[in-house]
Amino acid sequence: MKQKRIEEAGIHVGVFPRGPLNKITDVPGVRVGHATIREAQHHTGVTVVMPCEDNMFANKLTAASFVLNGFGKTQGLVQIDELGTLETPIALTNTLNVGKVHDALVTYMAERCEQDGIQMQSLNPVVGECNDSSMNAICDRPVTGAHVLEAIRSACRDFEEGDVGAGCGTICHGLKGGIGSASRVITIGEREYVLGVLVQSNHGCLEELTVNGRALGREIIKKREQAPEAEPTDRGSIMMLVATDLPVTDRQLRRILKRCAAGLARGGSYYGHGSGDVMIGFSTANRVPHGGEHRVLTYQAVTEHSLEMAFRATSEATHEAVLNSMYCAHAGRKLDGTPVETLADYL
Repeated sequence: MKQKRIEEAGIHVGVFPRGPLNKITDVPGVRVGHATIREAQHHTGVTVVMPCEDNMFANKLTAASFVLNGFGKTQGLVQIDELGTLETPIALTNTLNVGKVHDALVTYMAERCEQDGIQMQSLNPVVGECNDSSMNAICDRPVTGAHVLEAIRSACRDFEEGDVGAGCGTICHGLKGGIGSASRVITIGEREYVLGVLVQSNHGCLEELTVNGRALGREIIKKREQAPEAEPTDRGSIMMLVATDLPVTDRQLRRILKRCAAGLARGGSYYGHGSGDVMIGFSTANRVPHGGEHRVLTYQAVTEHSLEMAFRATSEATHEAVLNSMYCAHAGRKLDGTPVETLADYL
């Protein structure tokens, strides 16, 4: 059954055309898979973004990261920032399962390299997280290596959104959060490029929720006949992954990533103290071969003023990805029994 998404509620974000699926997987070669755990005390999982079809350790991708607010436990960003490359899939999970997911990525890449006859003596797995403890008994750490491999094997272009994978137990702006995605097509010169965003949303407060300019959070509070919080708190986290086939340097890619913040702001987030707002991106255009035998590499990169459209497209896609993460999610309950509604209940 085809999932209903935010555009079907009459919400049209921005001006750029969407990709065919309006997902991060509109970037050629990118796939996404989930493994979801739904039990009495556990609502969690893992989501894996596969950046390319071939061995990314042998041919690394241009990559960058940007941390807007660092209340998080992400692994792998130090080497990305230093070398500007990505050599593993990117996995998302809950806060206390980062280590186990990291280990599973090592296992997967070691086996892949062995199959391809590539010697691997070091690896930089990239793992992001959000804290889903309000809906998940997080200290049990139920995500295993088998779940990571399940997510990798199930990776496809037209993946599910909402309360699946790493988004199974997340809360966003006081409503159900989850995994969401969107894409935009931009034209530079005579060629079209795709920019896609995937989010794991677990941030924001209800009072500030804004849907494409509409102050929906305040409407919901009024409808519920409840008083606004004396001090609204933007707590939680959001992981934002950006993929593109635009030829850029890692420095240019980092500039693009920063514009995810504009998309968050459009939705009413002010990046509060307790919110870990982390952006990771990669480009499939320039590949970096592994090993020291290559002394000089040739890159293509757009000019700086050509990034203007990418900036705007990133803002649009981030806002829509967050809305899709909420709109596609199902209602649930926190561990203490408190019901959690969905954005779809109010649109």
